Amino acid sequence: MKSLKFLFALCFICLLFSCGGDDDICESGEGTPRMKFSFINSLTGNEKTLDSLYVAVDYGSGKVQLGGEAKITSRIIPLRVDNSPYTDVYFRTTNLGAESRVRVNYTTKAVYVSPGCGIKKTYENLNSILTTSASAPVKSLKDGQNFIENEDKTNLYLLF
Repeated sequence: MKSLKFLFALCFICLLFSCGGDDDICESGEGTPRMKFSFINSLTGNEKTLDSLYVAVDYGSGKVQLGGEAKITSRIIPLRVDNSPYTDVYFRTTNLGAESRVRVNYTTKAVYVSPGCGIKKTYENLNSILTTSASAPVKSLKDGQNFIENEDKTNLYLLF
């Protein structure tokens, strides 16, 4: 019985010491930041709430649908993390409607964070090009912050 208690205590102590440190988990926003898009009314210049917005992104292997959201004033979208100097983002206001393509050009820099998080990418020198047709929902672009360090500030304004 005494050896059973000793074995139980030894297992419990080993279990406590086998738990990793705080830097094993990357939870506090230290990962690669995403790009924030906000929306503006093209006539008034004021912030606009969209009834619905559907987004797709080309990450290098074709378009990936990120889905739709309703009643939004901004959207945060992840960019490519490979060595590509651009990401194509597609916006629609209806599920099967006309879409606008925004090509976001940038330079990347790799920054070491921790053993658990590894390396994160930061994006600098952002500039965007809008490709639309006459029926496309996005009318023009307005630049925001031209680097992505975190997800707090708007990087690009879409005028609808």
